[in-house]
Amino acid sequence: MAELRNDATVDPLLTAVDDGVLTLTLNRPEKRNALSIELRRRIAEALGELDTDAVGAVVITGAPPAFCSGMDTTQFGGDADNRRALVDSSLACMNAIGDCPVPIVTAINGPALAGGFLVALASDIRIAEPTARFGFPELPRGIPPSFAWARAALPAALARELCQSGRIVEAADALATGIVSHLVGEGEALGAATDLAATIASRPRRAVLESKRRVLLERRTLYGFLFEDEERMFRAALGGD
Repeated sequence: MAELRNDATVDPLLTAVDDGVLTLTLNRPEKRNALSIELRRRIAEALGELDTDAVGAVVITGAPPAFCSGMDTTQFGGDADNRRALVDSSLACMNAIGDCPVPIVTAINGPALAGGFLVALASDIRIAEPTARFGFPELPRGIPPSFAWARAALPAALARELCQSGRIVEAADALATGIVSHLVGEGEALGAATDLAATIASRPRRAVLESKRRVLLERRTLYGFLFEDEERMFRAALGGD
């Protein structure tokens, strides 16, 4: 596997390309891979620079023991420049994942909560281990979850329940309800996701790109108004005083 950036002591995002698959590893294990401003920018940069001639699929995973615990709330607030960075980096990150022109497979090797759940929902295929947990724990703290991402990825009834109850879904229930496509053994999610991504990358590239284009078209057509409304509210909430 060809390492592009792999200094684990300083780099919040590890990137590697092998066999037509770009692997992104969220690398803040001491923070349970919470999405800092820098990490969000790095994800947006990595996907924004993606060469679809060289890369046919993407895998996103987290450095153990978590997939992603959500936004790094220790960075909330601050001066106007920091609040602007919070908003801009968040939107850039989620738009880069949600608009990626090639399929994204997430290897969910632990809790995927709040913003981490959104990263998973914005992907195309989700593979989980028994330690995975999903949901919006921000709701009991008075923060409304993203119904747009939930509705775009999940059945309507389930999206409404999770956004209005804050229930945390365990791995087995996530498989039964369709939050994830596959449930594998402990330590097996990355291998399974990589194998599936390599299979996707081996398919005729133009056909895969066209298939993904239609996925993106459906999301924009059916739920674009929800994303636009949530972006306005998000800018007001994080970007304001």
